[in-house]
This record gives sequence, structure tokens and C-alpha cells, in this order.
Amino acid sequence: MESWYLVAVVACGIAALITAVMWLKIHPFVALLTASIGVGLLAGMSPETVIESMTSGMGNTLGFVAVVVGLGSIFGMMLEQSGGAEKLADRLVKIFGPQQAALALGIVGFLVCIPVFLDVALVMLLPLAVAAGKRTGQPVTRFALPMLVGMAVTHAFVPPTPGPTAVANLLGADLGWVITVGIAAGLPTLIITAIFASKVLSKVASGNVSLDVSPDTSAPQRKSPHLAIVVTLLVLPLVLIVSETAARAALGEDSPTALWLMLVGHPFTALLIATLAAFYFLGKKLGMPAQEVQRIAERALEPAGVILLVTGAGGVFKQVLIDSGAGDAVASSLTSASVPTVVLAWLVAVIIRVLQGSATVAMITAAGLVAPLVTASGQPEPFAALVTIAIASGASVASHVNDSGFWLVGKFLGLSVGETLKTWTIQETIIGVLGLVFVVCIAAMYGVL
Repeated sequence: MESWYLVAVVACGIAALITAVMWLKIHPFVALLTASIGVGLLAGMSPETVIESMTSGMGNTLGFVAVVVGLGSIFGMMLEQSGGAEKLADRLVKIFGPQQAALALGIVGFLVCIPVFLDVALVMLLPLAVAAGKRTGQPVTRFALPMLVGMAVTHAFVPPTPGPTAVANLLGADLGWVITVGIAAGLPTLIITAIFASKVLSKVASGNVSLDVSPDTSAPQRKSPHLAIVVTLLVLPLVLIVSETAARAALGEDSPTALWLMLVGHPFTALLIATLAAFYFLGKKLGMPAQEVQRIAERALEPAGVILLVTGAGGVFKQVLIDSGAGDAVASSLTSASVPTVVLAWLVAVIIRVLQGSATVAMITAAGLVAPLVTASGQPEPFAALVTIAIASGASVASHVNDSGFWLVGKFLGLSVGETLKTWTIQETIIGVLGLVFVVCIAAMYGVL
């Protein structure tokens, strides 16, 4: 078929997807599957081939992402339920002192959100921001907004959080490189945005959080985990994954050391080791019964289910684009725009994010569209990792009324719609823009722009 026709089919498919999610309020999982079937049939695929593409797309995506997100969710829930995350937060606030408490809470949000979903981290850490506000007599937003900056940066930039993990899988990016680039671009983005949020955006609204921050004396008291254990467990999977990537680059694929590190440092194994260690150090060693550890693991997997289904449906959409030839047609048309792939990926993610709201859907859809470009470029890493973080940055821009996160933040901080737009929406946009700036700088440094 003509390239222009295939591009038009993809454009119609994305328009239908956005309409279904935003205006018809159809769940993204159902909308993505429906759009995949429509694009496949209109692109000339037979019904049998469409079904085969959907099956392989779902299986190939979830075969990797499901294990990473599942283990990461369990690990994060153990960190939360044991009190390890709260201990880390308290210590960092004490180290930085009241003057720098806002930045400290930003770092806390960054660290805690590595294994913990953003909404869970917000509920868990908001009492710290409220307590800091009461102790200093300043608005709670001065501490809550920087904390949210840290959460949002990690949620978008650093695996094993679902968004960048799914995009890395769709683009074929090395997860070690994604973590490295995500942290390299994320930390300066966090510092600049957190300071701006604390100094400027917090003056727009003081917040009205109705939250009791006094300790719960009725809850059973357990031993508190040692801070060194918490920090070690938190960085362990990241170190293992990055070490595997570094060993392959330095020693070669066939080196015995590299081969063992490929096993230990694979995301599956690294997260499995961290989760088993969390079961012992944050569970059994602190006196937590085995039955409770099991209940925590089961509870952790409940919210992961919806995310995995949406991610799998995104993999279906990508596979249909590839098998129908529509992806190559879109890639050819995008290449003719003479815009660097990193910037182009960011722009695609921004457009989809603004139109339909969900950062996850924006990431997955953008990854499906630019994946042929990444494959065709033949560029070595960290190119695919840079495109991954560029997409994550674009999907962070302009969270507004069609984004569930917008309402979550407004509700918990007691902000009006206007105040949420002037605080949360602005800082999310700053994160997205700065993320692209630092990604472009890294890409220029490696000569893979």
C-alpha cells in the first residue's frame, strides 16, 4: 500500500484512541486493543494475521515487563510496610536540616518512588511534608511540591517503574543504560525543579491538607529496620543491573565474569535478589510473620495488574504497526522532518500526553511510533536509552484535567483546580522540558543525537 495511506491509517488510529480514552471514557486497555485491530485491518492485514500480531505483541511485551513490575511492586510494598521508607525520609530530613528540608523531601521522593508507585508514595510520605510545615510554620506546599517533583522524576525516568521499563522494552533499549541515563538526566532536573517549586510555586497556594500526623499508638510495634539496610536494599538492584551493562561493555560478551554478571545483573535476577533480601531483612528479621509477608506480596500485585494490561496492549499496538508496515511508513515520514530522533520522540510523547492525559499511554504509543526509527538508525547505546528518557520526559509535560494524577495531587494537597494548574501542571512541564535538555546534552556528548 501507499505510504501516505498507511500514515493516514495510523493518524486515524491514534485519533480514535485519544477520543475513546478522553471523551468516551473507555479504559485504555480496551481502547488500545480496539485501535490495534482497526489499524491492522485498515492497513491491509488479514484477520488471522491481526490476531497473530496481537498475541505476539502481548506476549513479547509482558514476558519482560510483567516480571520486572511484579517483583518491583513486591519489593516496594515490603519497603513501605516495614517502615523502611519512612525511616529513610526522616533521616534525610534530619541530615539536611529545616532550611533544606524541601530539597531533602525531593530526594526522599526520588528514592522512595524507585520501587513504589507514585500514588502509594504520596499517601505514605505526605505526613512528612505536613509535619515539616507545622514545625517550620510554612505552607505545606513548600515541602509537598518538591517531594512530588522527586516522585514524578523517578516515576518517569528510572526503572523498574513501569513507564520507562515498558518503553525500554518496546525500543529494545538496555535497561542498565536506561537507569544510567535516567539518573543522569533526572537528578539535575529534580534539583532545579524542586528548588523552583519550593521557592516560587509554593507561594501560589498554601494547601489545605487534613491529615493527622501523630503516631498511631494502636498499631502493633515492630523493630525498625536499620537505615544502612534500607539504603543497601534500595540501590542493590540498580547496582546489579548497571554492573551487568558495564561488564559487557568493558570485558566483552564472552568473558566469564561478564557471563555471570549477565545472570546476576539481569533485571529479573537483580530484582529477585532484592525482593528475597527484603523478605528477610525487612520481614523475618524484624519479627514479621511469614503469613503477613505473603499477604504484603499479594497486595502489592493488585495495582500492578491494570498497569500490566495497559502495557501489554501498548505492545500489541506496536506489533501491529510493525507487522502491517505502517510503522515503517510513519518512520519514513518522521525522518523527512529532519528533526533529531531524540527531539522527535519527545514531541510525539508531548502531543499524545496533552491530548489524552495518561502518561503511560503517551509513553507506550510514542514508543510504538518511533521504534522503527530507533531500529533503522543502527546507533549503539546509549541511543535507545536516550530516546526512552526523551519519551518519558515528553510524557511528563502538561499534566492537566484529563490526567488522573492531576486530580490525585489536587485532592491530597487540598488545592483548587486553578491552584493545581499553577503548581503541579507547571512543575510537571518543567520536568519534561529539563529532561529533554539534559537528554540532548548527553546525546551530544556521546555523538548520537
